[in-house]
Amino acid sequence: MTPPIALTLGDPAGVGAEIALKAFAALGGAVPFFLIGDPAHLAAPAAALGVPLRVIAAPGEAAGGGGLPVLAHPLPQAPVPGRPDPANAAATIAIIARGVELVRAGAALALCTGPINKKALIDGAGFPFPGHTEFLAHLSGAALPVMMLAAPGLRVVPVTIHIPLAEVPRRLTADLLEATLRITHQALVTDFGIAAPRIAVAGLNPHAGEGGAMGREEIEVIGPVVARLAAEGLAVDGPRSADTMFHEAARAGYDAAVCMYHDQALIPIKTIDFDRGVNVTLGLDFVRTSPDHGTAYDIAGQGRASPASLIAALELARAMGAARRRA
Repeated sequence: MTPPIALTLGDPAGVGAEIALKAFAALGGAVPFFLIGDPAHLAAPAAALGVPLRVIAAPGEAAGGGGLPVLAHPLPQAPVPGRPDPANAAATIAIIARGVELVRAGAALALCTGPINKKALIDGAGFPFPGHTEFLAHLSGAALPVMMLAAPGLRVVPVTIHIPLAEVPRRLTADLLEATLRITHQALVTDFGIAAPRIAVAGLNPHAGEGGAMGREEIEVIGPVVARLAAEGLAVDGPRSADTMFHEAARAGYDAAVCMYHDQALIPIKTIDFDRGVNVTLGLDFVRTSPDHGTAYDIAGQGRASPASLIAALELARAMGAARRRA
C-alpha cells in the first residue's frame, strides 16, 4: 500500500490550516495525506468550513474517510490568525522536522510543507537557516538543495536564489551551474519520469551577452559548462536569450528551464500560471513540494484563502513520490 503524504502546518497564524482543510474537501480522498498540527487549533477553522477532523496516532491510519487525518502535534500557544506568535516558533520547526523524519523512514510517501515566516522563527527560536529549503537540506544532509517552480506548462530552476541582483555575477560560478544542471537532470529522470530530459539554459545578460558586447558570463561561465555537459550526452542547450525562452512554442522544446537568478525564473512561471505554481526542492533524499505562496497573514482566518496551489503541490508530491519509488 502506498503511504500517504505528510503535510506540515506551517505558521499557525497563517493560512496553512484553512488551505489544508479546503484541499482535503476538494480532493475527496483522491490524494491521501495527513496534516501534522494541533487538533485544538484546527477545531475552529474545521467547524467554520464544515470539514470534520480525525485524529490519528500514525500515518498508516490516514487512509479511509471520516475527516481530515491529523497527526497531533500540540502548540504551546493558541494562534491568532494574522498575528505570528514567537511562542509557537519551536513547535513549528519541530513539526517540519517530524515530517521529514516520517518521510525518510518510509511512513509517508513525500513531504508537502505549509508556508512559514522566517522572521517569526528567528524571533521565537533563533532559526539559523535562510529559509525552509536550507533547513530541509540540513535535515537530509544534502550538499546543494535546488529550487524548482513547477506548473502544468513550465518548470523553472534558478541557479542563484535569494541574493541581491548585484551579487549574481559573482555568485554564478561554473561549479554551481554545473551542480544545478546535474541535479535538475537527475530529478527530471527520477522524480518526473522523463527518460531523456531536455534542459534549456538561459543567459545572464540581455541577448545572452550578444557575443560579449553585453557581458562575458555567457562566454566564460555558462557556455563552457553547457558544452561540457552536452559532450557527456546530457540534452542541455544554451545559453539562450531569456526574453525568447518562455513563449508557448519555445516552452514546447524543453522539459525545464534553468535560469541564472530568481526573478528570471519566477516571473515567467507566475505570469503563465500564478495559482498552480508549486515549489519543489530537488537534491534531497526525499520528495518535497510546497504551495508557491506565503503565510498570507492579511487574509488569515477570513475563509478567503485559495487552496489551488496546495492542491497542485499535493498532486505533484504524489506523482513525484510514485515516480521515485518506480525509479
